[in-house]
Amino acid sequence: MLVAILPGDGIGPEVVAEAVRVLQALDLGLSFEEAPVGGAAYKAHGHPLPAATLDLARRADAILFGAVGDPDCDALDRALRPEQAILGLRRELGLFANLRPAKAFAEMVDASALKPEIAASIDLLIVRELTGDVYFGTPRGRRQTDAGLREGYDMMRYDEAEVARIARTGFEAARKRRGRLCSVDKANVLETSQLWRDVVIEVSGDYPDVTLDHMYVDNAAMQLVRNPGAFDVIVTGNLFGDILSDQASMCVGSIGLLPSASLDAAGKGLYEPIHGSAPDIAGQGKANPLATILSAAMMLRYSLGRPEAADQVEAAVANALAAGARTADLGGSLRTREMGDRVLAAL
Repeated sequence: MLVAILPGDGIGPEVVAEAVRVLQALDLGLSFEEAPVGGAAYKAHGHPLPAATLDLARRADAILFGAVGDPDCDALDRALRPEQAILGLRRELGLFANLRPAKAFAEMVDASALKPEIAASIDLLIVRELTGDVYFGTPRGRRQTDAGLREGYDMMRYDEAEVARIARTGFEAARKRRGRLCSVDKANVLETSQLWRDVVIEVSGDYPDVTLDHMYVDNAAMQLVRNPGAFDVIVTGNLFGDILSDQASMCVGSIGLLPSASLDAAGKGLYEPIHGSAPDIAGQGKANPLATILSAAMMLRYSLGRPEAADQVEAAVANALAAGARTADLGGSLRTREMGDRVLAAL
């Protein structure tokens, strides 16, 4: 099976390299092909998502992605900025469902911003819709008002088919976990959210075995801090899911610990850590590779059909942490490669 390796910018190449080492150690007969993406691709080819990179992503059975974002590209037109690479891949490959698990490692509860007894209860999955909402709505742009003021505008939108599709993903995920789904919206203010809630309720009729609750996004943010153990699966839109999943990472202990999967309707996926390119520490060997290694485990489980190997990788990460392995973000001093070595030794 072919895995496309898209390291990207900043710390992306460093953390992806450690995940590839872990995948190779499993000796599963996987093949790997690498291509540039993001700012690195723009500098080399004049576009953040070159045609050859997109072709590789389409041919591959799964994609392992690092991060995009380069301060050198901040002045570019928005269509050429590094971030357009990941948006383009989601759009072109139909990657509509983003799965972001957040589970506390017993050895890491002291690193959480929450009290240890609260952090220890975290075991949730955020299902984020990925190809709609304000990130993809049109019209969008900038203009000058009649009063001479600069104005920026974006449109938030969903249609019922998009909502039903991600709702079913959420219900199916909850059915395989503890049977509880919380749909997060802002239906008291936004027409988009009212449509979201209406459609989720309609879809719930096909899942009588799953308990459905609704929560406004501001309350959900508070409850993630106050009582995160009450959540099983959260399903929400693109914007709210982006924010809540980052919040969940700090409840667990570090954004360097959380993986993600972005799936199409057939289960093919792009796998990436939820953190960014961190240009301030790029090339210094300080990055935590665990989120990327755990993303590789998700890839084994969801796209490559190797759940036993995924369990092995996740157990190796847990055992490395239990043995005291810590990068700087976790209060330790291990370098990126050294953390990879600890996981490989546990594996």
